[in-house]
Formats: sequence, C-alpha cells, structure tokens
Amino acid sequence: MSLKEDFKKFAMRGNVIDMAVGVIIGGAFGKIVGSLVNDVIMPPIGMAMGKIDFKNLFISLNG
Repeated sequence: MSLKEDFKKFAMRGNVIDMAVGVIIGGAFGKIVGSLVNDVIMPPIGMAMGKIDFKNLFISLNG
C-alpha cells in the first residue's frame, strides 16, 4: 500500500468514529434538553398561565 492509501484509510476510519461519537452525544443532549423543557420549564409556565396542561394541548395540521 502506498502512503496515500494508508492515510486515506486512516482518515476515513477517524471520520466514522467521530461521526458515531457525535450522533451518540447529540442524541443524549437532545434527551436532556427535552426532559429539561418538559419537566422543569413548562410546568411553572403552565401554572402561571392558569394551570394549563401542555401535554393535552396540540394543533391539528391536517385540517
């Protein structure tokens, strides 16, 4: 194998690992933010607006 092929193989392996780590961290961060919003931020806002339960509040998009 040439040096160019070795470097290309090394670079591709590193990119795949970096992307996998990014996906895992992104998924975990998304869960943390979702939990923070649903369990910490929205309940006090609902109480301040007259005991609105946002879990049952939705907008129908299909008419």
